[in-house]
Amino acid sequence: MQIPEPVKTPIPLSTIGLVFSWYGTNIGVLLLNKYLLSNYGFKYPVFLTMCHMTACSLFSYIAIAFMKVVPMQRINSRKQFMKTSVLSLVFCFSVVLGNVSLRFLPVSFNQAIGATTPFFTAIFAYLMSKKREAWITYATLLPVVAGVIIASGSEPSFHLFGFIVCVTATAARAFKSVLQGILLSSEEEKLNSMNLLMYMAPIAVVFLLPATLLMEENVIGITITLARKDVKIIWYLLFNSSLAYFVNLTNFLVTKHTSALTLQVLGNAKGAVAVIVSISIFKNPVSMIGMMGYSLTVFGVLCYTEAKKSYK
Repeated sequence: MQIPEPVKTPIPLSTIGLVFSWYGTNIGVLLLNKYLLSNYGFKYPVFLTMCHMTACSLFSYIAIAFMKVVPMQRINSRKQFMKTSVLSLVFCFSVVLGNVSLRFLPVSFNQAIGATTPFFTAIFAYLMSKKREAWITYATLLPVVAGVIIASGSEPSFHLFGFIVCVTATAARAFKSVLQGILLSSEEEKLNSMNLLMYMAPIAVVFLLPATLLMEENVIGITITLARKDVKIIWYLLFNSSLAYFVNLTNFLVTKHTSALTLQVLGNAKGAVAVIVSISIFKNPVSMIGMMGYSLTVFGVLCYTEAKKSYK
């Protein structure tokens, strides 16, 4: 008796639309950050991050309190608030450093370094919670690191300070991910990503405001002066900040309609698309060896994802 083959369920158009929206917002905010901080000459990454967090605070509250995108979750204790504050500090630290690195590095190289996030995640998971992976999973991290080393050695626009800052930002993102799993591990303290953003973003603004005033003196006055000469800077900042929120929203919705693992795979492809788009827009020089190094990193990340899935 022949067993009928399972019917493949077609991917809904709404899910495909969400993936394209996630790609568009993610790559869009990355390219616009690069344009503002490097090409346009708006050299204020801390203030730019504060604009992003302000928009995330406002839009998150509207989406949850009024549009009911997800049910509102409450912070029930001072202890939970302190944990969320620590996460917010690490989060805004990583975003600021990521924006700073875009002043000195092309988007293509920035994405190559960012692809090493699984390497740092594995290290922090082991150091902080003694979480061990199968040996094959650790083996897949070798091409991840080797690819970045190859890409760094042949990068025409290599900048040591930008490289260090970008690596630190990548490590901070991984650290935040592991820390979140540890701090908000109990069922009563867990927050979905949209509620967590709603609480983290305003806390980040509180951290970033004094940092902006100390590190980027008179940036508000400079921005007003720039706006009088070219009003487009206001629209750039508003659009850029709005995109920063919709990156988080589309990320959440794609995860909801697919899976966290699918999101990882799509994220790897997104990095490659961002590289191609940024090179075509900014015309930054790239070498064949550098592209081979980045390809090796992406291959390593794909192998890491598959190994994680197989040994769960």
